[in-house]
Amino acid sequence: MATNPLPDPVIDEIRAVRARISAECGHDPEKLVQYYLQLQQRHASRLIGDDRTSPPKDGAAA
Repeated sequence: MATNPLPDPVIDEIRAVRARISAECGHDPEKLVQYYLQLQQRHASRLIGDDRTSPPKDGAAA
């Protein structure tokens, strides 16, 4: 039997922001994907790279 989770204000805030962004995109999945891709490009320097495509930091071959 499922129980109600404890209130979590951080999760509630995340859900509220996601709902606002979705509403701004007209709840259109394609517009939403474009929004997040643009956001990703705008903040690319803050993202952690994919280890499979990033060169080793010390220059040594793996």
